[in-house]
Amino acid sequence: MKVTVTGRHIDVGQALRQHVEEGLDAIVSKYFDNAMDASVTFEKQQIRFQTDITVRIGRGILIQGSASADDPYAAFNTASEHIAKRLRRYKRRLRDHHNAEAREVEALQAQQYILAREEDAGDGDDSADAGEPAVIAEMPTDIESLTVGEAVMRMDLADAPAMMFRNAAHGGLNMVYRRPDGNIGWVDPRGTRERTR
Repeated sequence: MKVTVTGRHIDVGQALRQHVEEGLDAIVSKYFDNAMDASVTFEKQQIRFQTDITVRIGRGILIQGSASADDPYAAFNTASEHIAKRLRRYKRRLRDHHNAEAREVEALQAQQYILAREEDAGDGDDSADAGEPAVIAEMPTDIESLTVGEAVMRMDLADAPAMMFRNAAHGGLNMVYRRPDGNIGWVDPRGTRERTR
C-alpha cells in the first residue's frame, strides 16, 4: 500500500513518516491484504496537531479518520484507532459487498460541484448571476448502485454527512444522510410513489 504523508505548517520528519507507514500498514493489512493507498495529513493548529487519515481499500470505498492532540504521534495514534475500529466493524459487510460487486450495474456518471459559502460569494464579484452561488470546483463523480445498507456503510466509513446512490432494488436515485440527532435519514422518492399506488 502506498502511503503519502504531508504536513501543513509542520515539517514531517523521517521518524514520524516511518511511524505512520508502519502503523497504517499493520492496521490495514490485519483486515485487507490489497489496500490501494493511504493519505495522512498533519496540521499544526496553534498548540494542537490535527491528523486526517484517508485509506482507499477498494474502488469507491474510502475510510477516513481524524483526531487532534498535543503532539503529532498521539494525534496519529488516535486517528488510526478510529480507522481500525471502522475496519473491524465493517469487515464482514465489506467482504459481502466485494462479493456483490459482480451483480453491480455500471455506475452513473455525474458532475460534482463545490459551491462557495455565501460570505465568500459576495467578495465584489459582480459577474455571477444575482442569487446564484459561485462554483469554485467541478469534478466528475460516479453514483454507484448500492443497497441502502451498503450506502450507509460507505457513508459511515468515509465519515461523510450524506451519500447519493442508485438503489439496487429499483434503480432510482436515493440519498442517505446523517441527521442532527445522530440517526440516519433516507430519501427515496420512488418509494413514496410506489406506496401510493
